[in-house]
Amino acid sequence: MDASSFAQFFTVILLFVLVLGLTAFATKKIAGFQRTHAQGTNIEIIESYRLSQTKVIEIVRLGSKYVAICVCQDTVTKLCDLSSEDVEAFEVKSDKNSFDSLFRRIKGEVSSDVDAGTLQNSQSKKDGDLTDI
Repeated sequence: MDASSFAQFFTVILLFVLVLGLTAFATKKIAGFQRTHAQGTNIEIIESYRLSQTKVIEIVRLGSKYVAICVCQDTVTKLCDLSSEDVEAFEVKSDKNSFDSLFRRIKGEVSSDVDAGTLQNSQSKKDGDLTDI
């Protein structure tokens, strides 16, 4: 490999790194710009439910009002107005079988089995033992 080929290769690599760096900088700058414009807005999607591949029902907060809308591929249709009491009734209650509680429960069972020195395979447990999880 002669000197001119090496210089050409080094120049291409340097330009590639420079373009990559400029792209990363521009992406961060645009993301920061969009984030500052999104903060403090009066529009928030409270909940959404997918009906099909191209149809979604959403509960949206617009200022202090709540609206149910249907978002399709090419259209948005207002379904009805909702009161704040209606929306609060739909808020997710803490589920007693949430993933976090389930994970902590299984982690506790495994650690107690390891402490006892008898790590049991979960497949060997009866089906009745798994229903209360």
